Amino acid sequence: MRREELHLDYSMVEEILLSFIQNEIRKFGFSSAVLGLSGGIDSAVVCELASKALGPENVLAVLMPYRASSPESISHAELMVRKTGVRSERHEISGVVDAFFMEAGEADNLRRGNIMARSRMLCLYDLSARDGSLVIGTSNKTELLLGYGTLFGDMASAVNPIGDLYKTQLWGLARHLGIPSELVDKAPSADLWEGQSDEADLGFSYADVDMLLYMMLELRMERAAIVASGVDGAFYDRVRKMVVRNQYKRMMPVIAKISSRTPGIDFRYARDWQAV
Repeated sequence: MRREELHLDYSMVEEILLSFIQNEIRKFGFSSAVLGLSGGIDSAVVCELASKALGPENVLAVLMPYRASSPESISHAELMVRKTGVRSERHEISGVVDAFFMEAGEADNLRRGNIMARSRMLCLYDLSARDGSLVIGTSNKTELLLGYGTLFGDMASAVNPIGDLYKTQLWGLARHLGIPSELVDKAPSADLWEGQSDEADLGFSYADVDMLLYMMLELRMERAAIVASGVDGAFYDRVRKMVVRNQYKRMMPVIAKISSRTPGIDFRYARDWQAV
């Protein structure tokens, strides 16, 4: 397998995603969007796309640092605000997070990171209600498949334009869109605690796992064929377990079926209903 097989026609991808954002935001009567701008590559790409699709005046980018957040992340987020011309606000989450753990007691980095992610989404949905806008998501395909994100935190959104793009494809789209090299070339990090790195957390590189996921999902190759291509069997088993185990994060809550018209099971056609 060659890494080039993950490459896309990024001009076409851009065109598809701009239409997607316009259609999904506007078809329910909305005209504006709000997103969390972290200083990372995923939110930078979404900010760029939303600005082009809706006009910068209709996009609110929200910087939500914690007191231990990297100054570099903040400066990179501000760089994207200047590049795109979108409206921006800064909302510190330190008070909310620290107040929570004053009651809950001390916790490890994972629990603290989850509360940070959910505090940020709490802020975004409050601003969404204030402004009458929709929250645009910034989770990519690799993160969604692996479950590398916080349910009802950074994985939450009303629409997600990049959820079918692997992380390595996000880098390609970012270069096509002219995202500043400072954001494209740095090590990916959710910036949830000092020194945190996505690839260190996962224990493997995005390049390696994206190639494996591509073989598993897009090519539908069996384990034996994937291992024969040179992928380590233990790596395959670990990644497959992550994908299967985290299916619940990619679904709406499962509803127990009682009637003949159960929401999300039989009754799925809200998008076809005309507005009253």
